[in-house]
Order: sequence, then structure tokens, then C-alpha cells
Amino acid sequence: MKEAVMPRLFTAFDVPSEIAQSLTLLRGGLLSARWIEPSDFHVTLRFIGDVSPSQMRDIDWELRYISRSPFTLTLDELMSFGGDRPRAIVARVQPHPLLMEMQAEQERIMRRLGLPPEVRKYTPHITLARLKGTSAQDVAFYLAQCGLFVKRSFDVSRVLLMSSRHSVGGGPYVIEAEYPFHS
Repeated sequence: MKEAVMPRLFTAFDVPSEIAQSLTLLRGGLLSARWIEPSDFHVTLRFIGDVSPSQMRDIDWELRYISRSPFTLTLDELMSFGGDRPRAIVARVQPHPLLMEMQAEQERIMRRLGLPPEVRKYTPHITLARLKGTSAQDVAFYLAQCGLFVKRSFDVSRVLLMSSRHSVGGGPYVIEAEYPFHS
């Protein structure tokens, strides 16, 4: 009997195609970068991880009760994660109070469902590229070559429950469910 594949879940906001396309102009200049496809750009709210089908149903049920009004997110900086051992190039999302409140709510929901707490500090962002074996000097040079980052804003009006299959990361991602905000 074949064992059921458990989906690796996370909650996120999608990125409008015009914003995604503008971010693709930042591609290039880092030989070892694995650039994320624009269709896979998103702002993670809460990484959940591998879950059973019953846990997925419970998560879906809880997320149906999200009650929010749409709000605007702003991308304000191009940066890297990983310090001396860079692992990603990201567009940082300004930590808007409604975004931070929503992320905290996601954390409470997952903890209430018995999932382990997220141990990493939440830094909202869109991952543009994953890095492996790239030097901090190469990343610093790339960021300097990009010049001044032009801020970009977009409205969010729904939360997505997304999944990825076990891979190196960076997609492809599947939207499992969506939870629209109410104006």
C-alpha cells in the first residue's frame, strides 16, 4: 500500500503579476543564483510544514474564519538573507501593522491546532533567488549594482493556503485554498 504524500503547507499573500514582472528585472548578475519564477512569488505569512490530511482539514477550517479588510503592502528594499553565508536575495516587505497582526494571528491559529511554534523571527519578504555557495562579497556587489530600489506597493485581499512538494525550494507551489477578505 502506497503511503499518502503529506503536503508541505504555508499561508501566504499572492503577488500581482505586474509587481512580479517588475521584480524579474532584478534577475541576473549572480552566477550561482537560482531565480524564482515570477508565478511563484509570494509573501509567506506562516510556514506550517508537513501535515496529515486531518491536520490540513483542521487548518482549512480555522482559516475560513479570518476576518480582515484589504490593505496595502509595500516592498521597500532589496536585500539578502544569510549574512556571511548568503542563502537568498529578497525584496523586503515593510512590516505594516496589519501585516504583523495577521502574521501573529496565523501563529496563534497554528499553535492552537497543536503545531510547533515558528522559531524564526518573522521578516516579511518575497524571495527572488536562492543562493548556494555564493560569497557575501558577490552578493554585496550584486546589491550595489542594482542601485536604488524603487518601492512598489500592492493591495492584498485574501490569504492563500499553499503547498509545495519536497524539493530544493522555490516552487512550484500549488494554491490549496483561498480565504478572501471582507470589505
